[in-house]
Amino acid sequence: MEGARRARSACPQRAKPPAHQAHQGRTHAVRVLVVEDEQLLADAVATGLRREAMAVDVVYDGAAALERIAVNDYDVIILDRDLPVVHGDDVCRKVVELGMPTRVLMLTASGDVSDRVEGLELGADDYLPKPFAFTELTARVRALGRRTTVALPPVLERAGIRLDPNRREVFRDGREVQLAPKEFAVLEVLMRSEGAVVSAEQLLEKAWDENTDPFTNVVRVTVMTLRRKLGEPAVIITVPGSGYRI
Repeated sequence: MEGARRARSACPQRAKPPAHQAHQGRTHAVRVLVVEDEQLLADAVATGLRREAMAVDVVYDGAAALERIAVNDYDVIILDRDLPVVHGDDVCRKVVELGMPTRVLMLTASGDVSDRVEGLELGADDYLPKPFAFTELTARVRALGRRTTVALPPVLERAGIRLDPNRREVFRDGREVQLAPKEFAVLEVLMRSEGAVVSAEQLLEKAWDENTDPFTNVVRVTVMTLRRKLGEPAVIITVPGSGYRI
């Protein structure tokens, strides 16, 4: 950790984003961009993270990654270093240059210490050599995702609901509630908003990937199912024309 802090102090400082780009107060369930040219690996990582209630987009080269980060807000980018078209180092530099709060987890086939230091000096927040254990990757992504928001207790409690993001457990008044991954993600976003109204668009952005139809009613249907599973009295309130809150 001390070495990583020294390495980061040597890299270009991320400029503070303009006010319209600030992420303060943003609702949160981890949204991830996987950038990996080994398509089988990339798709497998994405599938695994989606099962952990994360919203995941996937691209297979650096140029496509730059296109995505220009239009979408990501909490974490899982970035292979040796990418075609645009090198992973250049993608990392661009994230730093834009002053984005996005955290970068860099992957490489090399486990050499000098490569790790070089990656951190470019502005990466963490480094994981291949091959890696998926459980470790997930833990690192969650840890990085927490750094993009105001620190909150690891276990969220509100209105009789207790949600543990790490154990993927939900209890309502002491009764365990079994939720599907998307239901869990929506509930986590609402819990983290601490009573503020969350729009359907925000829920769609944070709990689903970019291929989801923006005109779909999936948010409304998921909230309805979530209400039913949580039981009475209802704790998810619909604010007409604005969204939902707990």
